[in-house]
Amino acid sequence: MQRGLIPSIAIGAAAFGASELILGENKEKTSLKHSNRSLYEMLEMAKQQNKEIKKMIPEIEDSEMKKDLSEICDSVEKIIVTITEKPNKKKKASNFFDYYLPVTLKMIQKYDEIENQRLTSLEGKQFMLQAKKMIGEVNVAFKKQLSNLFESDLIDADAELKVFDAMLKADGFDGTDFDLKNKKGDD
Repeated sequence: MQRGLIPSIAIGAAAFGASELILGENKEKTSLKHSNRSLYEMLEMAKQQNKEIKKMIPEIEDSEMKKDLSEICDSVEKIIVTITEKPNKKKKASNFFDYYLPVTLKMIQKYDEIENQRLTSLEGKQFMLQAKKMIGEVNVAFKKQLSNLFESDLIDADAELKVFDAMLKADGFDGTDFDLKNKKGDD
């Protein structure tokens, strides 16, 4: 009777492990949805807003504006992925999700509306120029937001590299030990 217990436990453990590998991503989404409802809803809203921005890109006539909008969408996607994977970074991106992204979407919608109406008034032209300039600035800001999310990770990685370099030097290795092209006899 005990002989059958051990294989049963092993099979059960293997099945559990396989299901974790196969269903792990869904489980992560589900657990985020249930464990942190407000974060899940915020990310879903951001995905929807980004999707709307993407849909508008082909409607925009200005090529520089299209380029900025494409880059904005890329940054937004990366920010969403980062916050999904590291929910503890939500605080660093809360203004981004609560204010900057929705206002950017509204500005693009207004820009598209005025562009489509072909307004030639001074006010219409001024708005178009201001909006185009602002979208360029938003593009830079969104890239900076993404970079800020990784700032502490980069500082940690930089510290690790410095320690590693110091250890190599302390053990008598320097950069020339690894430079195969500059070894004597390889000319």
